[in-house]
Amino acid sequence: MKSLARRLSDRRMLRLLKQWLKAPVAEQADRGGWRYTSGKRATRGTPQGGVVSPLLAHVYMNRYLKVFRLRRLDRRYGARLVSYADDFVVLGRTGAPEVLAQTRRWFAQMGLTLNEQKTRVCDGRRESCTFLGYTFGPMHDRKDGHWYLGAAPAKRAVQRVKGRIRQILRPSNQAPWDGVVAELNSVLRGWAHYFSHGTRLMAYRAVDDYVAERTRHFLRRRHKVRTRGTRRFSADSVFGELGVFRLRRFHLGSPAHVGV
Repeated sequence: MKSLARRLSDRRMLRLLKQWLKAPVAEQADRGGWRYTSGKRATRGTPQGGVVSPLLAHVYMNRYLKVFRLRRLDRRYGARLVSYADDFVVLGRTGAPEVLAQTRRWFAQMGLTLNEQKTRVCDGRRESCTFLGYTFGPMHDRKDGHWYLGAAPAKRAVQRVKGRIRQILRPSNQAPWDGVVAELNSVLRGWAHYFSHGTRLMAYRAVDDYVAERTRHFLRRRHKVRTRGTRRFSADSVFGELGVFRLRRFHLGSPAHVGV
């Protein structure tokens, strides 16, 4: 609230924001009923899932971003800070342990702590790290084997989109196929547009293969096909007449799919 008061003079707006911070969070308990956290007695943090929580968290994190620049860590260590919401990485040529130690001290002064399970120092030329769904680090070219520094969709990102595909193509989904394929394509297009940088062909191929398999299984059950359905619901059929979005065509820049 002190950080907000430095920027806002409207008392009514500050009062409204304080009410947001004091809003209780309701969650279903394991044994039924509801469990409430935060509420009027809360003295720190923002309600998880709250509409304004991401903005308030960013306003508070801005204190760290400002001191990072004021202390000129970019000049002292050749460091560059890249942040998104409460997730960030510091890229530097030297002094990584010193930057991390200083960051811990600043966060402690703000009443915050780093997530030690996700915080580490690594050599970007020899180790990989994950940030915002991408894996960054050394990679090998599949054709000639030379190594390079690159980015690719992280394994967890691939697993997550597979989970969403599995949920859409669940056996209990009784929606018409037009509705099913529209929902499926919305997920696939969104994922492809986000993961449209770096080395992505292998990830696209893994998702395409999974989509073809799950779609075949889904339609085989729906139409009570006794065989495995590999001919009736082949990959060409799934990504052709059945209208499922194919990531590898997006990767190749097919005019028929990129603009859809």
